[in-house]
Amino acid sequence: MRIIVTGAAGFIGSNLVRALNARGYGNILAVDNLAATEKFHNLVGLQIEDYLDKNRFYEEFAAGRYGSAEAVFHQGACSSTVERDGRYMMENNYRASRTLLEGCRRQGARLIYASSAAVYGTNPDCVEQPRAEHPLNVYGYSKLLFDQVVRRELTQSSRQIVGLRYFNVYGPGEAHKGRMASVAFHQFGQYLREGKVRLFGAYGGYDPGEQERDFLWIDDLVSVSLWFWDHPEKSGIFNLGTGRAQSFNALALSVVNALRQQQGKKEVSQKELVARGEIEYVDFPEELKGKYQTRTQADLTRLRGAGCEHQFLPVEEGVPAYVLRLWESRSHERKGAPPIPFASVSKQDPLGGGK
Repeated sequence: MRIIVTGAAGFIGSNLVRALNARGYGNILAVDNLAATEKFHNLVGLQIEDYLDKNRFYEEFAAGRYGSAEAVFHQGACSSTVERDGRYMMENNYRASRTLLEGCRRQGARLIYASSAAVYGTNPDCVEQPRAEHPLNVYGYSKLLFDQVVRRELTQSSRQIVGLRYFNVYGPGEAHKGRMASVAFHQFGQYLREGKVRLFGAYGGYDPGEQERDFLWIDDLVSVSLWFWDHPEKSGIFNLGTGRAQSFNALALSVVNALRQQQGKKEVSQKELVARGEIEYVDFPEELKGKYQTRTQADLTRLRGAGCEHQFLPVEEGVPAYVLRLWESRSHERKGAPPIPFASVSKQDPLGGGK
């Protein structure tokens, strides 16, 4: 039977398609919006049965236009946390997801979909319970509202429905995301251009660069997603992070030392990088005060309780693997060859971030 991946040309969707291909699945309907044409690079080399624009897909799928499907991996969404058009966000993230859920209900298809740690806002207690859910922006709210629909659906459905609340994901395939690409991606580009990485100064009781995130390597996200695919009896809403908060200093140190290794230089300490000006702290922006997550860490109690024992990579292991991919792609492009799928170098704001 067919597998459907929405957001298939995006960062996470394309990595899921690649992993499904590695398992021998090619009967994949890829759904996306290629108005931003650079995303097509993420589909190069992948095996899909068909491609469909997302503006046609949701209503037609709900009406049974595309036949039976075994499962839908729903990654299609606007992931910009700074999007100000609430009507667009709710239509794109919430309403389309509800239509998809209705289609899955009619066809008996399984649904594994992307939620977000943005539902927790500034709450450091990231546990999958309503008491912890206080989104700061309409993006987080659009994800939370659909999670609430799913919670009601789970009380009356026997088919698999899984919502995965992604924390700060990084890895190949995110170049098209611009400002919403991961911090690791932006630090890589900034260090190559300027010979330094900029981090936020002291804020929220944290010393410069010591604000923390749960940084998640894309391969770990894909592995957990496929674990649920392998366990169709498991349903619910689950955090998907490493369960370990790490500082932006630790991330920058891993990025810089991985780049230094590629350049044939020795590793250095964070203290030395600061002394050399290769890590630089900037004043915390006034416009972000009160709207910024100073610390995120996934509570993995529910994930472990479901039986998933996947072991996640810390930034000290995941980031060097990512930097190597970015470095290889950069070298490839400088020789005049077409881009290697899944990697590029950003010219965007290095302080940007994304899920």
